[in-house]
Amino acid sequence: MKQFDLNRDNLKRINRLIPRYPTKRSCTLPLLHIIQEEQGYLSKPAIEWVAKKLDLPAIQVLEVVTFYPMFRQEPIGKRHVKVCRTLSCALHGSHETCRILQKELNCDLNQTSSDGNFTLEFVECIASCGTAPVVHIDETMHHQISPEKAKGLAQRLKKEQGIF
Repeated sequence: MKQFDLNRDNLKRINRLIPRYPTKRSCTLPLLHIIQEEQGYLSKPAIEWVAKKLDLPAIQVLEVVTFYPMFRQEPIGKRHVKVCRTLSCALHGSHETCRILQKELNCDLNQTSSDGNFTLEFVECIASCGTAPVVHIDETMHHQISPEKAKGLAQRLKKEQGIF
């Protein structure tokens, strides 16, 4: 197995967390979240490490990773942009908002831009239907990002990244 390392604090968190579950397998999701939080994504060595830690076949951990859309198996850009595509947001223009962000950020949908600055995803519900359309950037929710506002948001993001 390829080398995989976690910082000391997360390793302690994991070692304290596992005994709290009636079966080790039940701890799969929390471990994956901790690792992705630290590493940014779940590499093959990370998946193998979790499997070994929980006494599971690696395929069972991989099944969990591939089932849940919040888990990533590839690194993402410096800024993670998610546009909601569900009904309320779609009715308020999220499809066009997403197209504008693609063009302005020079980033294909569900990809990372060639400069590594942005990852753009069109995702299922972000749980803010009353303020549609919503765009989630890193850990911040942006409300009522209509197609008209999308270009300004993209310009602000590029300025923050030093792209003019």
